[in-house]
Amino acid sequence: MTLLKLRWLVLLGAVSTALSVVAFPLKVLSTPTTVGTVGVKAMNIWQAIFLGFVQGMTEFLPISSTAHLKVVPVALGWGDPGVAFTAVIQLGSIAAVLWYFWGDLSRIMKGAARAIALKDYNDYDLRLLLGIVLGTLPIVFLGLLIKRFIPDFDNSPIRSLGAIAIASIFMSILLGLAEKLGQRQRDFEHLTMQDGLLMGVAQALALIPGVSRSGSTLTGGLFMGLQRETAARFSFLLGIPAITLAGLVSLKDVLDTSLGDGAIIPLVAGVISAAIFSYIAIAGLLRFLKTQSTWVFIWYRLVFGVVILSAISAGLLKNS
Repeated sequence: MTLLKLRWLVLLGAVSTALSVVAFPLKVLSTPTTVGTVGVKAMNIWQAIFLGFVQGMTEFLPISSTAHLKVVPVALGWGDPGVAFTAVIQLGSIAAVLWYFWGDLSRIMKGAARAIALKDYNDYDLRLLLGIVLGTLPIVFLGLLIKRFIPDFDNSPIRSLGAIAIASIFMSILLGLAEKLGQRQRDFEHLTMQDGLLMGVAQALALIPGVSRSGSTLTGGLFMGLQRETAARFSFLLGIPAITLAGLVSLKDVLDTSLGDGAIIPLVAGVISAAIFSYIAIAGLLRFLKTQSTWVFIWYRLVFGVVILSAISAGLLKNS
């Protein structure tokens, strides 16, 4: 292990300690949660803000926001916040990625519209937009299949803590292989529609809790020979339609159901918190990947999965 990797592992330990320090008063000050509707747990505003922080800091890092939003509140004794809450606060992450990449998105849309008007079907912006569209199809198609044939998928054993831990360990190994074997030669200007479709297939793996949408797409991008930063940037852009659709569908379910007088404010607070910390995570990850590898995330995911399995074996966590 190089000195640089050792430093990052030390930093990771420091961050984990800091999170523990932050989480402790939150746990002490929190009020007991009660089961809400459509898979949403009733919670106070501080719990929602903290979970927004967890969502924001993990959505775009290759470590699985779904896994952390399941594990962290359970470990704190708050219970599972529910699939709907998890999906709705992802809208904050969408706001952040739109905010960060607004210039790129405007250029792509204007360039694609101009290319269509001129019938220039070899235009780069048009091909990039088509790549994003093609890349969104696999996760939408598989998502619809799951919703049609496995209606209780969100409560299935595949969303248990044990399954999430195994997925985290597996993806750490896969990302490690991608880091070792990837050529990392192609930059953002050399993306193709085929890259969009292949990365979209990788993105569809994120339907399995614990896999991580950004983790699977970053892994796929490295295997395809993309530079780390290029793979991450394209992953963010590719994730916009998928995360937006998931968030809007769950938001509709939530709004169609009576949540109680005090449920909306915590939900809004969670979305705002997620937006702020998502923006920080996006900017930080892109800056980090310009000069560093993904090994810190590989080790984190491996340790994360092992700790969860160990806690379940020791009876400290319930495999639910």
